[in-house]
Amino acid sequence: MDRTYVIGVILVTISAVVWSSAGIFTRGVSADAWSVIFWRGIAATGFTLAYMALRGVLLAEFRGLNKPTVLAIVLMASGTAAFIPAFKLSSVANVALIRATAPFVTAGLSWLFLREAPSRRVLIASFATLFGVGIVAKGSVQSGLWIGDLLAFWMALMMSASFVVYRRWPKTPAALPSAVSAAVLVPIAWFLTDAMAVVPHERWIITAFGAVFATASVLMMEGARRIPSAEVALISALETPVAVLLGFVILAETPPMITVIGGMIIMAAVIWSQWRGVTR
Repeated sequence: MDRTYVIGVILVTISAVVWSSAGIFTRGVSADAWSVIFWRGIAATGFTLAYMALRGVLLAEFRGLNKPTVLAIVLMASGTAAFIPAFKLSSVANVALIRATAPFVTAGLSWLFLREAPSRRVLIASFATLFGVGIVAKGSVQSGLWIGDLLAFWMALMMSASFVVYRRWPKTPAALPSAVSAAVLVPIAWFLTDAMAVVPHERWIITAFGAVFATASVLMMEGARRIPSAEVALISALETPVAVLLGFVILAETPPMITVIGGMIIMAAVIWSQWRGVTR
């Protein structure tokens, strides 16, 4: 088997597993959402800029700053500003499952803005996913978690919109928007909360959160260079069931049966939609 391909699969798999721990980091501390965004943003920005400097692309990416890059920064920052509070206001399972709809939201946005017609398989999977999200949402309304779920969907929408930006302008850098989007939220968080009131040991936990997730983003970028995009999407889907499992094992969050049913429909749609691309 091709060594480059194997390395790519390993990198994307590690990235997906790391991403699945977002809810554990966020719900595992008593700090409010904006304090998490503050300390996480400092660590993520520093790590990503260091990575860019080591690769020798830091100055080149800043010189190439243009409108698509700024748009990607705004979308990523908006998504992060919703993603962290979503975990505070909803369950790990709900947020992870709603985030899993991103491929289908991306397909819809690509059709609207780029006139890229989705395949029949993607359309069927999108309707199935919509049905699954409806089931999850019904359970959220019953349990009072709907505000967190709305924030999770906004995060998925912003992430999908950023994918469309990269599709429309493929030369848009990936690392720079990730670093700057985390950085621009730091002063906003500073004014919205007392980040210095966070107890020291939680600061270290949240800082590790930022560094770990910056690492995961780098691993995803490096892995995506080595394997087909269909396989990147399918392997990334591991994040959802692992997140639900971690929420159950570490936080003792037991999803209600209605969430489990909706989640199974969503995951089946994600896997089925990508399987043909992988087998090819």
